[in-house]
Amino acid sequence: MKISVFPKGELDAIVVERSLSVPAWIRSMSVLPIEGVELYSGMFDAGAPDLAPVQDVLAETGLEMPMFCASPDFTHPSADVRSSEFERQVSMMRIARDLGGPGVSCRVLSGQRHPEVTTGEGLDWAAENINALLPLARELDIVLGLENHYKDGYWSYPEFAQKREVFLALLNRIEDRKHFGVQFDPSNATVAGDDPVDFLQTVIDRVVTMQASDRTLAPGASLEDLKAADGAEGYSNLLRHGAVGEGLNDYPAIFGILDDAGYDGWISIEDGVNGFEEMARSVDFLVEAREQFFSSSRAMRVRAHDRAPAAE
Repeated sequence: MKISVFPKGELDAIVVERSLSVPAWIRSMSVLPIEGVELYSGMFDAGAPDLAPVQDVLAETGLEMPMFCASPDFTHPSADVRSSEFERQVSMMRIARDLGGPGVSCRVLSGQRHPEVTTGEGLDWAAENINALLPLARELDIVLGLENHYKDGYWSYPEFAQKREVFLALLNRIEDRKHFGVQFDPSNATVAGDDPVDFLQTVIDRVVTMQASDRTLAPGASLEDLKAADGAEGYSNLLRHGAVGEGLNDYPAIFGILDDAGYDGWISIEDGVNGFEEMARSVDFLVEAREQFFSSSRAMRVRAHDRAPAAE
């Protein structure tokens, strides 16, 4: 298992205010004991962005870019918008490949839960677009990861496939198991009112990447209160972010399921909203968890020890 980090706390500075550059953020994260960084589609223009500065800093720091966070809205009621979203996702897939190389994971979503769109329409449109992206995914040799998502930070409505039954219905419409799978986020399952451990057990055979976070509801808030915030852009202020391992998620159970399934992919930390120190605690938690829960990591240590020259 390898660890990457995502700039959850710096997205506005990078994407909206442009007061923090992507290379500067990557350098600031390189002091942590991580192997990679996850980047976001809003950091890049869909045309022909200059990726050289990012590629240079990745080479400089020795970090990989294994996961790329894209947010297509394939459930928009306008066919023209859905077409535009498809073309933008194509551009993001190419950027992901240029930055991450073969096998990189590029997130894909169903879209927003637009009030005028029925469940049947949304499922049809999302499945049609995702299946249409798969030939390019095969050509680029990348993996599309469908996240059990809550809401993109710049969306007005939550994820169309937020609820388990809708997510699974969409997942079952996409048969590819080499270039498509699940990006699992336990906190998003909790926010959706689902048991993240049970959810993971249901989709474990298709998990290709994982997000690690520990979101909780504000004191006195309920999931019904969260639903009432639909239509407002961005994350609800009823959600609280904290260091991974310090919230409601049962990470020992989650890690046990991943290890039993032989998972040896990436876990990307979605943290830092409350500052760098919290991100560092989250990284430390994942580093310790890797040593404790993942047999592949223990096996790598044993093999490295066996190769080491004997002391004279």
